[in-house]
Amino acid sequence: MARIARWTALTAAALLVAGCSSSSTDDGGDGKNDAGGRPPAAASSSGTVPGLPSSLTSQKLDWKGCKATATGPAPGEEWRCATLKVPLDWSKPAGETMGLAMIRSESSGSSKDRIGSLLFNFGGPGGSGVDYLPPFGPTFAKLHERYDLVSWDPRGVAASEGVRCRSDKEIQAAESVDTTPDTAAEEAAYFEDAADFGKGCEKSAGKLLGHVSTTDTARDMDLMRHVLGDERMHYFGISYGTELGGVYAHLFPGKVGRLVLDAVVDPSAGTVGHAENQARGFQRALEDYLKSTGRDPEKGSREIAALLERIDSKPLPASGGRELTQQLALTGVIYPLYSKASWPALTSALEAAEEGDGTELLAQADGYNDRDASGRYGTTTHSQRVISCLDDKERPTAEEAKERLARFRKISPVFGDSMGWDTAGWCHDWPVAGQYETPEVSAPGAEPVLVVGNTGDPATPYEGARKMADELGKGVGVQLTWKGEGHGAYGSGSDCVDGTVDDYLLEGSVPKDGKVCS
Repeated sequence: MARIARWTALTAAALLVAGCSSSSTDDGGDGKNDAGGRPPAAASSSGTVPGLPSSLTSQKLDWKGCKATATGPAPGEEWRCATLKVPLDWSKPAGETMGLAMIRSESSGSSKDRIGSLLFNFGGPGGSGVDYLPPFGPTFAKLHERYDLVSWDPRGVAASEGVRCRSDKEIQAAESVDTTPDTAAEEAAYFEDAADFGKGCEKSAGKLLGHVSTTDTARDMDLMRHVLGDERMHYFGISYGTELGGVYAHLFPGKVGRLVLDAVVDPSAGTVGHAENQARGFQRALEDYLKSTGRDPEKGSREIAALLERIDSKPLPASGGRELTQQLALTGVIYPLYSKASWPALTSALEAAEEGDGTELLAQADGYNDRDASGRYGTTTHSQRVISCLDDKERPTAEEAKERLARFRKISPVFGDSMGWDTAGWCHDWPVAGQYETPEVSAPGAEPVLVVGNTGDPATPYEGARKMADELGKGVGVQLTWKGEGHGAYGSGSDCVDGTVDDYLLEGSVPKDGKVCS
C-alpha cells in the first residue's frame, strides 16, 4: 500500500520547468541583512559538536569518483562521493556508528568568492540526494559559482542502509488491496496489508527502525556541517526537506546560516491535519487543472469521482495484461498534478480511461510508485514510511478514520476517501512508537530563514508557508509567495522567485516578509 500523496514526488521535475519571467508586486527593498554568509571556515574552527568522540568530529571525508546507483548511471567527474560516519543512536554518540552516503561538486567560481557548502534535501521523506542532485546541477549553476553543492542519502534511504520492506512481487500484489474499503472483508484486508508492511520493514531495518527520525537526521546534518568545515549551515530544503530544515533550525539556531525552505510542510499539522491539507491541496490543484481545460471544476470533479467508483467496481484493462484498480487510477490522477507541464498527459489519460483503457493512468501511477518497465520498484516509499511513522505519534484508529470520512469527502470528492482511510492505515500496528504530534521548529535567535510558498502547490498547500514562518519566530521566518502552480517554486519559471532566492543565498539579501511574485 503506497501513501496516496507523499510530500514530494516531482520535486526534480518542478525544478526543471522553465517559463516566462514573472514580476514582483512588492519589491521588499534590498535589505542587506547578514543571513550567516561568511568566508569558508577551516575545519578546526567550524563550531563544536558537543558530546561526540573525536573519531567522529575529526573524521576526514575521502572523496572519490561516484559509482552508478540502483536507479541511474554514475554522474560526471565533477561529482565526488564519500561516506560520513554518524552515531546509530544519538543518545549513545560514542556507540555503534553507521555510514551516510554523500555527494559533492566543488564550487565552480574562484576560491576567494566561495561561501561554503550548500546542502540540499529534495524531500520525501525518503528521497536520495545522491541520485537527485547531479541531474539538476544546471538548475543551481548560479549558486554553484559560490557554493559547493552537497547532498546525501539520509539514514534509512538508498545507499545509507536503505530499508526495503517488500519484494517487487509483494508490492505488485498489494496494489490490488482496496484502500477505500466498502465492506468488512475489504477493511480487514486493508489493515492486514498495513500490518504486514510494518513487519517487513522491521525485518529489513532491525534496530535501525527506531533511529531514522527527522530529529536523528537533523543531528546528522550538524555533524556533516562540522566535518565539511562550515561554521554555519547553508541549506536548501524542498517539501519534506522544509520540515527537516525547521527541525535543524530549532535544534541548532546558532548554527543557522542561509536556509531556504521551498514547498513548505505545515509544522502545526499532525497526521490528520496533513491528510486534510493534502486533500485540500490536491483538490485545489485538480480544480485549477479543470479550469485550464475549460471544464467546470465542480462538475469535472464529480465526473472523475464517478469514474473512480466505476473502476472500484470493475478495474480497467491495461497493457501488459495488467489492470488499473481504483487506487492505481487515483495515483495516476495525482501524479500529473505535481507539475503544470504534466496536465496535458492527465487529460489524455482521463479520456482514455473514460473509453475503457487504463494504460495511460497506470503508466502515471507506475511513475509515482517508482516502477520501471521490467516490473522493478524503487524503495522511496518504503523509506518514507519508516521515517514518517517514527516521527508521527498520532495513531488514528479505524473507527476514528470512518468518523472523519464525511469531512474528508466534503474537502475533496475525489481524494477525500483515500486520504481519510490513510490516516489509520499508514502506520497501523507499526513496530515502533512515534516521537511527536507535530515537529518543533521554533528557532529564537537564528538568522533569517527564507520560506517560499506557492499558491498552487498540491502536496504542500500554500498555507503551510505562513505557519512555518510564524513558528520559526519573529525576525526569523521570512515568507516569499509565488502565485503559481506545481510542487515548489524555485526553478519553475519565475525570475522574481529565482532572483530573490539567489540574492538571499549569494549576497545575504533578506527580502521583506510577505513579498509576492506573481
